[in-house]
Amino acid sequence: MTLSHHVAVITSDEQALIVASDLAEDFKRDSALRDRERRLPHPELEVFSRSGLWGISVPKEYGGAGVSNVTLAKVIALIAQADGSLGQIPQNHFYALEVLRVNGSDAQKKRLYAEVLAGQRFGNALAELGTKTAHDRVTSLTRDGDGYRINGRKFYATGAIYAQRIPTSVVDENGVQQLAFVPRDSKGLTVIDDWSGFGQRTTGSGSVVFEDVYVAAEDVIPFQSAFERPTTVGPLAQILHAAIDTGIARAAYEDALHFVRTKTRPWIDATHEKAIDDPLSIKSFGHLAIRLHATEALLERSGEFLDKAQAEMNAETVAAASIAVAEARAISTEISLAAGTTLFELAGSQATLIEHGLDRHWRNARVHTLHDPVRWKYHAVGNYYLNDENPPLRGTI
Repeated sequence: MTLSHHVAVITSDEQALIVASDLAEDFKRDSALRDRERRLPHPELEVFSRSGLWGISVPKEYGGAGVSNVTLAKVIALIAQADGSLGQIPQNHFYALEVLRVNGSDAQKKRLYAEVLAGQRFGNALAELGTKTAHDRVTSLTRDGDGYRINGRKFYATGAIYAQRIPTSVVDENGVQQLAFVPRDSKGLTVIDDWSGFGQRTTGSGSVVFEDVYVAAEDVIPFQSAFERPTTVGPLAQILHAAIDTGIARAAYEDALHFVRTKTRPWIDATHEKAIDDPLSIKSFGHLAIRLHATEALLERSGEFLDKAQAEMNAETVAAASIAVAEARAISTEISLAAGTTLFELAGSQATLIEHGLDRHWRNARVHTLHDPVRWKYHAVGNYYLNDENPPLRGTI
């Protein structure tokens, strides 16, 4: 994998999908090794960002491809199929770009979009440990002359260790949340590689510490207001999570097919020469295939709903998009876990050998699907259809 100093600018949905497919082939090659050794994918990310894929959601009027959310979700699913961690690392990058699109000024958009098109990666420093709920924030933003100072500690900071800017959720002196796009090399900012999750091992989802970190006023964008009115920020975040799980599910399914075709021996009671002729295995693959295809179809459908909501943001379109994405999120959670487990049931004991690395699919799915509780997706979907109740305006539905 060779590095180029040139950063491509992708101009169409079709080009984005071709580039993503080609990259996925490369990324798949050593994905099991990176997982086993927890080898952080620095060279892969250089190739990934220089491909132009990190800029595909930049609107056309700012020089990007402005791809559909159907395409964006497919791109993430393709990369996640090759390597679950590489699929997750840009999730908050695209999330921050959506906050910028919805709440940023024209000057902020021109400057930050240009950075992205030039190959810069945005990470995140959003979540915090030790607060009353997972959504509470105490990291502070205080005025200092023409700019601000940030103090606090973040965790689950996926992508921060690889980023040139770290969009950080902060609470200002009026108790209002803002999003500060903090340069990675800022004085007093420390990124700690302390992520020890048993899945998604190379996402770099560790800690970020802010000690009197200065940020210019022009790098601070309203954040809380994105959830005080109907916007597409929440469902955009969620469709990317659904895409990651869909990709992981597809990877587990494909590996199960390959292993059973090439290595698995038939069970004695099946009375067949080959494992692929075992009628119970055939039935299980049919069951998996149907649910996987349903997941991929619901992911595409949710992208179409999100495209409509972005084109015309109001309570109705955003609620419909949020529910469509919640449906995809719910089924992608189930199929990613099911595929990772069923793989072993069908492939047999040989599949558990460490050298195959097949356990990473279930581990990746189990860790990533805990991002927010899928049981509340079912509640939101049911309430919407049964009681005409729109889901909450936040990023977790």
